[in-house]
This record gives sequence, C-alpha cells and structure tokens, in this order.
Amino acid sequence: MTRLACPIFVLTALSMAFFAGTARAQDNAQPKKPPTATEAVVANWNDVGGRLVTMAEDWPEDRYDYKLAPTTRTFQEVILHIAGSNYDMLNKMRKSKVGDGRNDPAVADYKTKAATVAFLKKSIEDGAAEAKKQGDAGVIKLLEYWDGYTEHMGEHYGLLVAYYRASGSVPPESRPKK
Repeated sequence: MTRLACPIFVLTALSMAFFAGTARAQDNAQPKKPPTATEAVVANWNDVGGRLVTMAEDWPEDRYDYKLAPTTRTFQEVILHIAGSNYDMLNKMRKSKVGDGRNDPAVADYKTKAATVAFLKKSIEDGAAEAKKQGDAGVIKLLEYWDGYTEHMGEHYGLLVAYYRASGSVPPESRPKK
C-alpha cells in the first residue's frame, strides 16, 4: 500500500501544481474584447486591400500588360477593375459620386504603375473611411455590400496569385518571412 500511495501522492501534487499555475495564468490574462462591427469590417477590408496594394507595388511596371490568356484582363486592368468596383460600391452606398466608379477604368487614364497603385490605395482608404463614418449601425445595415465587395477583392487577389504563378513568380504572401 505504501508503494501505491507514494506515486498517487506525487501525481496528485503535480496535477495540483499544474492546475494552480494554469488558473493563475488565466487570472492574469485580460479577456479580449470582441471587435465592433465597424472594426471587423475595416480590418477585413484593409487586410484584403493591403494584400492587393502589396501586389500592385511588387509587380514590375514593364509587366503591367501581362495576361494569363488573350481573353483575360491584363494585370493592370485587374487592379483598375478592383479600384473602380470599390468606388462603384461607395457610390451606391452614398448615393453620390466619389472617385472613378467605372467598372473597368481605361488604362489610358492611368498610364503609369504609380497612378494605378495610387488609385487602388485611395479606393481602399476611402472604403475604410466610409465604414468608419457609417459606424456600427450603418455597417450592419449595409453589410451585404461590405461582404460582397470585400469578397470581390479577395476573388481578384486569388486571380492575381495565378498571374504570379503562371509567370514563374512567387506572390508576396507566399514568400518566406524575413
């Protein structure tokens, strides 16, 4: 009985020490406050938008006319389409004209990589600003727009990953982190 009592005592003592340490760690941890609707929408919008901006900045300017196939948009046309669609959403929400809301803005209107990147960045910044202006009630009321257009950006992000892969490049998100 002495042999059995000793291992049980040790096991019990170790278990108590482990659980006491776990309880103390939980007591010291502050519960995380869930994001508001606006914070969640803006975080998602900026996450996808930021990935697209990174790609637009990363892709070589001399390859902005690259296409996956003759019937697809060029890399630049995809970026312009995303930004134009972002403004289309904002115009529908606001019921007023802001930015270049054409579904497919002309490359001739954005002749350089810098102009294209600036247009995309501005559309994302303006979208985030609009969500913050709307606040939780507005964002929830228009959640279908926010979800749909954020998903639209995400779908084109996936398409641009294919542009990278087909051209023998590695997308920025897939590169080793330094």
